[in-house]
Amino acid sequence: MKKLIFTFLIGCFLVTVGYSQSKLYSTTGWEMIFSWADVDYNGTDGKTIMRWVPVLNLQSSLNYDVGEKFGLFTGLAVRNVGYIMDNYVDREEHTVKKKFRTYNIGVPVGIKVGNMKKLFVYAGYDFEFPFHYKEKTFKDENKTKNVATFFSDRIEQFQHGLIVGIQFPYGANLKFKYYFSEFHNQGYTESDGHQPYAGLKSNVLYISLNFNLFRNSKFIVDEEVKGSEYY
Repeated sequence: MKKLIFTFLIGCFLVTVGYSQSKLYSTTGWEMIFSWADVDYNGTDGKTIMRWVPVLNLQSSLNYDVGEKFGLFTGLAVRNVGYIMDNYVDREEHTVKKKFRTYNIGVPVGIKVGNMKKLFVYAGYDFEFPFHYKEKTFKDENKTKNVATFFSDRIEQFQHGLIVGIQFPYGANLKFKYYFSEFHNQGYTESDGHQPYAGLKSNVLYISLNFNLFRNSKFIVDEEVKGSEYY
């Protein structure tokens, strides 16, 4: 944990140093997420279904280009993250479908390598803090239960993972992320002593399409910023 925080602080410091050299700029946009999970369910593979989330994934990045071929970035994001499990066994021993999701505040730290004006690859680490949890239960395609709460103990309170991606011209990019942190808190206990997530080890992974619409206050596709540096 200390190493992760140290890396984050170093990234912020380097970005701040770049401000005096007029190479600091922001980009703002949204993210379309296609997610799954790597699930170990009491020693067996959990069956997950692709989850498509096109809404409420907003992000703003702070960028510092050291040169034409190398840059740094950090930022802030609000992200809808989760997975769908098709073989969850409830307390009555029924096999049901579960949809799990959280809204997270995310802070990435990373590097960019390539042509900062055209196409480059990037990699980094993302720190996330879930602030809202929702869980839906379906039996025979009929919803039977719904849980929604802020700052829930049902999930791990600190999420983190590796990100890699490729940036294309005019603000579009493709990203992959894998969460090293588990999604659920396996030790969570309900008032009657039941532990609904005991034995449920799940690590979310996703592929996303990202669209950065603004560079500072201008549209990226505007003639005024075509050919300029952007992330």
